[in-house]
Amino acid sequence: MRKLFVVSIIIALAAAGAGIAGWTFWHKVSTPVAGYAPTKFFTVDEGASAGAVADALQQQGIIASATDFRIFVRLDGSGSRFVAGTYDLSPSQPIRDIVHVLTSGLVSQEQQITILEGWTTQEIAEYLKKKGVVTSQEFILAAETADTRKLIPDKNYDFLADKPATAGLEGYLFPDTYRLYKNTRADQIVEKMLDTFGKKFTQEMRSEVKAEGLTVYQAVTLASIVEKEVRTAEDRHIAAGIFLERLKQGMPLQSDATVNYVTGKQALQPTNDDVATDSPYNTYKVKGLPPGPIDNPSLASLEAVANPTKSAYLYFLTKPDGSTVFSTTYEEHLANKQKYLK
Repeated sequence: MRKLFVVSIIIALAAAGAGIAGWTFWHKVSTPVAGYAPTKFFTVDEGASAGAVADALQQQGIIASATDFRIFVRLDGSGSRFVAGTYDLSPSQPIRDIVHVLTSGLVSQEQQITILEGWTTQEIAEYLKKKGVVTSQEFILAAETADTRKLIPDKNYDFLADKPATAGLEGYLFPDTYRLYKNTRADQIVEKMLDTFGKKFTQEMRSEVKAEGLTVYQAVTLASIVEKEVRTAEDRHIAAGIFLERLKQGMPLQSDATVNYVTGKQALQPTNDDVATDSPYNTYKVKGLPPGPIDNPSLASLEAVANPTKSAYLYFLTKPDGSTVFSTTYEEHLANKQKYLK
């Protein structure tokens, strides 16, 4: 009788323990990582295992425990029902809600695009076409709009005030990662890029370029050259200082990047024939800034023009490894060209 009583107690305790453990687990899969957090894109590849999905969710910070996720999908049998696609998920969603989304096929109505620093309008257009967002022609037509009031009638972009009346928007299509609805139009993409430019290129930076004797359009043009010429942030500030000093002294900028823009090449050192090409963008033959930006520069290049490093340098070149060599005299520059580019 006593033995039966002890067994009953053990069973009762085990049941209670199991109940507590079960409640604890249900609480964990019902509690999100964060109270509020923005959504992230999460992609389930075709044929992905539940374990792979769990690990990816944890790595992206969407769930706290891949183990809890695996146990949950094993218990409810949903591990083999994931639908391939890209989803909007947030750390604000508990595991059980995330599983519901991934098995429902309710894929995101948005997609993510990343515009790289230094891309031209043409390169952006080709990328958007490849991503299936809009045709390249649609984007180019929107980006070449001279008067944005015709494209975006309810907004006035003050940073475009000194842009030549016939110039398009090359230089202002800010490189960044954007989320777009799948039916987003070309004019809406341009609007997002201009909005981002306006936020990133602050009033303080605009005052700083004005103090350097530049309009916003001139600053964007110079930044687009700096973007193509040098790689590191430190070197960009030095290069911007060199170009500004050459402008003040009435020296041609002699930017290889502008020559490449004319020829369509990516030459580390343009040929004599390249340098002899007639074009207002050829800064070997034409003094001053080119007529407009040659690409869409990064924030780092815009900051370099706004805060250039003053130095005794007047020349520089880019070595094959991407590093920059600066020189104070033309003779020193020629010696460096012979040393590093021959």
